Amino acid sequence: MSSKLPIGVATIERPFVILFILSLFIFIISCTPVNLSKQVPKKTQEDTTSEIIVSNKTKNKTIEKKDDRQDKEDKILDNVVLDKTIIVLFAKDDDSITTKQFLNIFELGIYNLGVENINLKVEFFGNNKELQSIIETNFSPGRIFLGPIQSKYTKTLNNYCNKKVIFFSFSSKSSLAKNCIYLLNFFPKNELSQLLLYLNDDAKVALLYPENEYGYLINSLIDDIIFESPAILVNRSSYKNDLSNVRESIKELGKYELRKYELNRQKQILSSKKDEKSKKRLKKLDRFKTTTDYDFTHILIADYGLNLLQVAPLLPYYDIDPDIVQFMGTGVVDDKTFFYEPSLQGAIFPGVPVSRRINLINNYKEVYEEELLRISTLPYDLIGLINYIYKKEYKFSDVIKLLNNSNKKFDGADGNFYFKNNIIERELDILKIKNGNSFVIN
Repeated sequence: MSSKLPIGVATIERPFVILFILSLFIFIISCTPVNLSKQVPKKTQEDTTSEIIVSNKTKNKTIEKKDDRQDKEDKILDNVVLDKTIIVLFAKDDDSITTKQFLNIFELGIYNLGVENINLKVEFFGNNKELQSIIETNFSPGRIFLGPIQSKYTKTLNNYCNKKVIFFSFSSKSSLAKNCIYLLNFFPKNELSQLLLYLNDDAKVALLYPENEYGYLINSLIDDIIFESPAILVNRSSYKNDLSNVRESIKELGKYELRKYELNRQKQILSSKKDEKSKKRLKKLDRFKTTTDYDFTHILIADYGLNLLQVAPLLPYYDIDPDIVQFMGTGVVDDKTFFYEPSLQGAIFPGVPVSRRINLINNYKEVYEEELLRISTLPYDLIGLINYIYKKEYKFSDVIKLLNNSNKKFDGADGNFYFKNNIIERELDILKIKNGNSFVIN
């Protein structure tokens, strides 16, 4: 029974099950070395050749029979009905708040969507061996697994894709998406594509990124994505993750010293003139520390969290004016924390308006008396997808076709989504920050 909702959600929890399965298979192969220095008599050599040919024919027939049998087995397994018990995988070293919210969201999703006749069996594991043991114990054709969250455990899953099972992992490492492994997260490639495709032909983009895993990822992605965009990439600059050289990086990116020198040169020329036009021009230039002739029209700040709140104000401080240069961020900016930062007013980012998920946010707070984490929309959308699959009574092969059809869109709390190359993608809007909120501009 749920402690929060008036339902009995069929959820089995087995937190500390460690199954030890020891198997020993010994194969002894004896190989007799061939002495090639001895000549085989002509007739014997012909007989041997003949025997080899016959042997190969027999072997080919055997292989063909095995292939036919495998094809038949595959067809049978493809038509298998999905197992009604779904295995939920959590690691003991997952963030405890995230684990708790995911479990709550699974429960809330089942209640809100009226999911019937499906059991969630929750399993906790301490390491990869325990994870493998849980998977192997719960093998069943047509079985669906939800999780793990962490990439270091998701790597293990590909070993089991020949068992006609499906894994929905929350890993953020896109390279792990393959075969039976489908990933749900917020992927920067999807976000960057939507953002850069929004720009026009006159857009000249500069990239400012931290020297960490996220920054390096954005830097590696932008080269390919910019070729699909009308815009061009004109400059980029990086800074250390501890921000120790961020000021120098911003100066270099904005050519601060060069623009400062040019402004002073113009002031000197105007100060030597006595006409009213020159005096007015000089008075205007006295308000600036540098010229405003930037090489770029847009600057993408590829950072997040507290670092972003420290980096963004330094841009206008070093005369990269947000009223002239359009500030941009990735999907990580989609958080109220950034909507009140003065330097980010007017900044744009790819995302979905909060109105799409406001009902879920309010519903979750009302039931569980805590704020909904931004990432917790992922398991909610997943429950919706699973509910759709089971209501349609899809066979295993139908589910695979559905997930591999990128033209098939699903309605989610974070907008319409689909899977492309086993990775979730979303139809995103371009939002603009203003006075503590964001609104759609495209």
